[in-house]
Amino acid sequence: MFTGIIETQGIVDSVKKNGKNLELTILSSISDNLRVDQSVSHDGVCLTITSKNSTSHQVTLVNETIKKSNFSRIKKGSKINLERCMKINDLIDGHIVQGHVDEVAELVNIKNEKNSWELDFSINKKSSKYLVEKGSVCINGTSLTCFNVGENNFSVVIIPHTYDKTNFKLLRVGDLVNIEYDIIGKYIEKMVKN
Repeated sequence: MFTGIIETQGIVDSVKKNGKNLELTILSSISDNLRVDQSVSHDGVCLTITSKNSTSHQVTLVNETIKKSNFSRIKKGSKINLERCMKINDLIDGHIVQGHVDEVAELVNIKNEKNSWELDFSINKKSSKYLVEKGSVCINGTSLTCFNVGENNFSVVIIPHTYDKTNFKLLRVGDLVNIEYDIIGKYIEKMVKN
């Protein structure tokens, strides 16, 4: 479980196909402190560390994860947001994030608001029910507040600190991002249906 507060960024050093799986090697400042079998959020996707050394670590993505995430477009040199799992005695600064990406969203507009950036995203129409005005959404592993929630779209604002610390500064119109909707809303929906 994660909070959506990004610790650092990693750089994809290699992408290898293994059957339907992808094996990634990530260079990062936290690799030395990771352990094999540990869960780490990679752009919002919870992945298990399969091996590591002092400067890099490896993860495997199965086909289901590749299909539901922007990792279908991953390449050597890509920068990804990293967060280690939260500790029970830590503060939850963002919101409860599982690292289970629901889908990708397309970035359709970027507005430079002079020291902040408004990003507009297009999503699947059936998913908008999981977003509420001023509610939480996880984008590329980052906990953000959404607004302008429409039938198949929403917006977020990125402050300079988040912009500098994450891969949001690299996004361009047409890019896909990983989206995880708030788990509480999904549980409520299931309980109301039953």
